[in-house]
Amino acid sequence: MTALSTPLSRLVGDRTAKALAKLGVETGWDLLRHYPRRYGDPGRLTDFDDLPVGDHVTVTARTVRTSLRPTRNPRTAMLDVTVTDGHRELLLRFFGARGFLASQERRLQGGRVGLFTGTVEHFGGRRMLKNPDFHFFDDEEDKAAVIEDASAPTPIYAASAALPTWRIRGAVQTVLEPLTEDDVPDPLPAKILERDGLPSLLAALRLVHAPRTEEDWRRGRDRLRYEEAFVLQAALAVRRAEAEATAATSRPLRDGGIREEFTARLPFTLTQGQQEVVAEVSAELARPWPMQRLLQGEVGSGKTVVALLAMLQVVDAGGQAALLAPTEVLAAQHARSISAMLGPLAEAGMLGGAENGTRVTLLTGSLPTAARRTALLAAASGEAGIVIGTHALLSENVQFAELGLVVVDEQHRFGVEQRDALRAKAATAPHLLVMTATPIPRTVAMTVFGDLETSTLREIPAGRSGIRTFLAPATHPRWVERTWQLAREEIDDGGRVYVVCPRITSQDDDVESDLVDTGDDAPGDDPGPDGLPVGGSGRAGTAGTGAAGANGAGRAAAGNGAGAQRPLAAVDEVAAILREHPVLDGVRVGELHGRMSPEDKEAAMAAFSSGDVPVLVTTTVVEVGVDVPEASVMVIMDADRFGISQLHQLRGRIGRGARPGTCLAWTTAPEGTPAMTRLRAFESTTDGFELAQVDLEQRREGDILGAAQSGRGSSLRLLRVLTDTKVIEKARWDARAIVDRDPTLRDHPALARTLAEQLDHERAEFLDRT
Repeated sequence: MTALSTPLSRLVGDRTAKALAKLGVETGWDLLRHYPRRYGDPGRLTDFDDLPVGDHVTVTARTVRTSLRPTRNPRTAMLDVTVTDGHRELLLRFFGARGFLASQERRLQGGRVGLFTGTVEHFGGRRMLKNPDFHFFDDEEDKAAVIEDASAPTPIYAASAALPTWRIRGAVQTVLEPLTEDDVPDPLPAKILERDGLPSLLAALRLVHAPRTEEDWRRGRDRLRYEEAFVLQAALAVRRAEAEATAATSRPLRDGGIREEFTARLPFTLTQGQQEVVAEVSAELARPWPMQRLLQGEVGSGKTVVALLAMLQVVDAGGQAALLAPTEVLAAQHARSISAMLGPLAEAGMLGGAENGTRVTLLTGSLPTAARRTALLAAASGEAGIVIGTHALLSENVQFAELGLVVVDEQHRFGVEQRDALRAKAATAPHLLVMTATPIPRTVAMTVFGDLETSTLREIPAGRSGIRTFLAPATHPRWVERTWQLAREEIDDGGRVYVVCPRITSQDDDVESDLVDTGDDAPGDDPGPDGLPVGGSGRAGTAGTGAAGANGAGRAAAGNGAGAQRPLAAVDEVAAILREHPVLDGVRVGELHGRMSPEDKEAAMAAFSSGDVPVLVTTTVVEVGVDVPEASVMVIMDADRFGISQLHQLRGRIGRGARPGTCLAWTTAPEGTPAMTRLRAFESTTDGFELAQVDLEQRREGDILGAAQSGRGSSLRLLRVLTDTKVIEKARWDARAIVDRDPTLRDHPALARTLAEQLDHERAEFLDRT
């Protein structure tokens, strides 16, 4: 694609090239992939109802009247032009030299139809465009072209004040018109083009940039959308083929090993789903090429047990397993729970340890020197069959005797380089098991995790109670008081209470969580219904913000509810207020957040787990993996500051034992806002897959894919992961069929070149699920 790699300055001139560069368009290829965002119809005017103030817009309208008036400066003037969409009017206001505006007034005489582009402003009770650019459909010198263009769709591009859409259109035509088929190699195989009657890549580009009919641009866009899906799926298929061509050590089941003895000791029966996934994983571990499997499941669905059985199979076969956790809290939690589940089987060589057991070692960056040295030696010597850690496992000085399996918990928190650094510590490619508790709809799984086989656990193990969820208006005294009364009742009955805050201290400008930028922070003051959460009845109306108590105690987060910028709830302030709250008299209140030392975090969790400190005020550091069966109440302050998946993860920390859970989410998000839509969905169901769909519907495509969407080839411009299911499925099968027959793409050079040129480093990292 040499012709298309030419810098734009040599194709369209420096001025236009500089303006295009600000839109991320730097080469001829970038420009041709800068598709129209929509198409205007010269015979159909733009509806002015949908013109948000502050947006840069391009509208098709008809001029109605003009008014040229002098200003205080005798050499300047103001020209007002009124245009219409056939029903409503829009003001265009120009400022400039009087003589120039007089000539513009003649051009803008009533009755002419054209494109007008500018930023929407609000003035004197009406919307207007100030000094807009404009282009009339009858300005062409070629009258035959005018007649033809009168019925042709007009491409309208994402533009800027310095570069209106018609200048982009002219630049596109300058690059597109001289191209031949040889200049634009097509990544789609000829057999697919013929089978589906698709136009070539060059023909499709001409159809979308210079359509004669609506059918033209739709046909071109459909082909280009399929191409995006096909190229992405081909990249995933190549990665999958490369993995299957890589040698790995087979790790078959062994009779009489640790796994068999552990299974026999389990005090519960695996769910049907767990049994099926265990069988899938077990069979893949026995193959001579690396397993690559994604295990997704509901919060509390038993993923850890499935992973542990896989790790024990590898240990039985002479290998080691590494479990990579995103936080020290979760790593320590895994180490405790796995050691507890294994019992004597995790104490090989120790007094009372099983003769055929192994060792479980925790390795984190904050370990004291002596403990770290011991852990490093256990991993390097092979004494530790299971090594659990955080990013510390990626350090150069961490070595394994025979790493056979890598388990990555919460994959979305690790980048490709981190994961590959751990896999590189094995002599042969280790098997890979990726776990996530964030449910992933099928189309997203096919697109983002396309080179992994996917297993799903939906069934919750027996013995776990349900969770009730309520939206609680914290500005309403009865809700506030009832919250802490409920907490006290649970504590007196042996339960534990989490109180989650978005900030660590009241002095913090930011929060210790992934905030959702909803733009709907206006406080609400709906007192909610009378039904308080007693005996499972009642539901809140519009919720209030994170307060910590009534009669003045709500100052921790609620503000005055009168429209002022309210502070978000902070761990230190809320904890201090709860310690003085009369309802919680005599109850110890602990704190947990990311700035604490590992020893303090461990001590806080241990005190909470034991019940010595039954109330834990915390940030989202408890979001994933923390398992305290006695935890039965969670109060989430400023719940509108969290996304659905994060709320779902937090809620999953309660109701993990026989004790029912109650979750109270406090927020001031008004009804009808995206934040309240999320919270109503969160309140209405505990089905993570249903919540994931709501979450994805509210997010942009780039957020779904998790990649930085910038530069050549690093974004999906037409493909919509949530709606183009059939396109993605078809492309997946086609791409796999091609790669199965031609793993190196030797017979498909155009496709190979596209993968090499378009999938840059940033894109490749996206394919590894950044």
